[in-house]
Amino acid sequence: MIFDVLVASTSRFKKHGSVSQPEKAEDLSGKVILERIKAAGHDGRYQLLPDGIEPLREKVLTGTGDVVVVCGGTGLTRLDLTLEAVEPLFDKALPGFGEIFRLRSLDEVGTRAMLTRAAAGIVAGKPVFCLPGSPNAARLGIDLILAEIDHIIKHASE
Repeated sequence: MIFDVLVASTSRFKKHGSVSQPEKAEDLSGKVILERIKAAGHDGRYQLLPDGIEPLREKVLTGTGDVVVVCGGTGLTRLDLTLEAVEPLFDKALPGFGEIFRLRSLDEVGTRAMLTRAAAGIVAGKPVFCLPGSPNAARLGIDLILAEIDHIIKHASE
């Protein structure tokens, strides 16, 4: 299974450009996600993108992987546009992902967990997950994804 890992970060993009490895962008979250994907026996492809609706939408729609993971841009600032870019593309939403993510986050960050907009859905038969950009959130999110991805893929393709 191939995961397209898209990291949305304007500040990193301005500093490093469109790189294809998290190490080239000083990106701990992207590194955590790719390490866990590879440890689970899957392949991961990384791309750093600026925040914004169009760059994210384009990559979600044109990616050739089996799964898309978008990391970053899920906060509350005016530049956090990941959900505005991706959620309108959902053919089906997977609200349980965000609910479980927030529940598990409650143990780690307390009531600040209510600020996360982690989300997931199916776009053209492909699972798409949106994770917050912190390394701990990336770890939690990818672990939740990997635990159920085979089941999700099976149902999304029926």
